[in-house]
Amino acid sequence: MLSSIATLIRHTTWKCGKIERRVVDYLQRRYQRCGSTQTPVKEMMNDFELSGKQKSEFLEAIRRLEKRNIIKISWMAPPN
Repeated sequence: MLSSIATLIRHTTWKCGKIERRVVDYLQRRYQRCGSTQTPVKEMMNDFELSGKQKSEFLEAIRRLEKRNIIKISWMAPPN
C-alpha cells in the first residue's frame, strides 16, 4: 500500500470520517495547486506526520475511500 498512488475520482466527503476528509481535502488542494489528482500514499503519510496507530488508521481510511469509489489506488512498479 505504501508504494502506491492515490487518485482522486470524486470530491465528496458525505458520510466520511475525520481522516477520510483530510485525505480528500489534501488531494483536492493538490489538484488545485498542481493540476494533478495523483499523489503517492507515502508522500501523504509524510505530510500528515503520522506515527504508530495513526498509520494503520490512515491506511484503513484509504481502503474505505477506495471501496466507496472516491479515490483509486494504483500500484507503482518498484524501481530497477
